[in-house]
Amino acid sequence: MQANENANQYFSNRCFTDVLFGGNPAAVCPLEYWLDDHILQQIAAENNLAETTFFIKESADQFHLRWFTPEIEMDLCGHATLASAYVLFEELGYSNSRIEFKTRSGTLRVEKENDLFVLDLPSRPPKRATLPKSIKDGLNILPNEVWKSRDYVLVYEREEDIMKIQPNMGILNQVNIDPGGIIVTARSSQVDVDFASRFFTPQASIFEDPVTGSAHCTLTPFWLSRLQKKTLRAVQLSERRGELFCELQDNRVMIKGRAIKYLQGTILL
Repeated sequence: MQANENANQYFSNRCFTDVLFGGNPAAVCPLEYWLDDHILQQIAAENNLAETTFFIKESADQFHLRWFTPEIEMDLCGHATLASAYVLFEELGYSNSRIEFKTRSGTLRVEKENDLFVLDLPSRPPKRATLPKSIKDGLNILPNEVWKSRDYVLVYEREEDIMKIQPNMGILNQVNIDPGGIIVTARSSQVDVDFASRFFTPQASIFEDPVTGSAHCTLTPFWLSRLQKKTLRAVQLSERRGELFCELQDNRVMIKGRAIKYLQGTILL
């Protein structure tokens, strides 16, 4: 199958970081038209990154955006949305002040603010929940509280607890919370940082996601309410680490982050 030259463009960016080997990798594939779904899924599997995103232009300032892990199509992905906005603003000459992405989670907007990209995402406040035995058995440290939105949110007393968690992949990979995951979070002990988190995705090829924008759609309303603040600085404590600036506006989560380009090329179909 042969697509036109533009449809084969490929970018790989690092998101929620300004460090080349930090943050969360995402592949971005601008398309002139939609390829078959199984081709999109094969490309994502071949990339073998946490997320591959595809978009087509629908009007002057609106694009249709879709996200794929190596296994499935996702309902929301913050870092890959950031990666797509970076490509449009920095690589493809998009000159308007705001981008609108039509997605499975509604219309998402991204604006550029100096070196930061501002994502307008849905708020997903969690509700109190009970910890499933399958998750409990897979953790070496148990949380103080359990909440749930799309993802399970496990709240710990200290940031140090988050760093010491050693998930048992064999046990947790038996948990089915598709397409969600397990957030572990605590108030941060770092200067000028409000809260910290990690994110695990059972049954996914990448078990610990480096930096998870969609998780902060839940973490932002949770920690804003708990800390009684208007804006939050967050860190995700994966090996690659990432930084996010979060606030709530009219039941929408505004997440600011940086991105950096790692790779540009062509996919031959």
